[in-house]
Amino acid sequence: MLTLGNIFVLMLLATGAAWLWHNHGLRERALERVKRHCAKLNIELLDGNVALKKIGIVKDANGRRRLARIYNFEFTVTGEARHTGTITQFGAHSASIELAPYPMPFEEQPTPPVSAEVIELSQWRQDHNKSRH
Repeated sequence: MLTLGNIFVLMLLATGAAWLWHNHGLRERALERVKRHCAKLNIELLDGNVALKKIGIVKDANGRRRLARIYNFEFTVTGEARHTGTITQFGAHSASIELAPYPMPFEEQPTPPVSAEVIELSQWRQDHNKSRH
């Protein structure tokens, strides 16, 4: 037989399970946003996940204080060093993604071909003296 106390405990457990399910969906949205951001910047998201750092009150773009979830993640540019980043979410909406300073990948510029033509000094002087007069 169900008592009022048992019903309260069941409702409490159901509420906790629903809250965990909802948080998992929000985490997945944050992960997809971070993956797209990393792909756009041509950096690699490490471990393929985001981890909840904290839930707290944060100012939004309009300066209002709102409940936000802040997730951490790690990325690499060169494959040698790990760098951290954070994504802030207000509900299902991503507010900002911040990346720690990281080295920009070096892209070699093509070197112009070097001319190996040898010019005699006397010839150079004759050519430049003609152009002056």
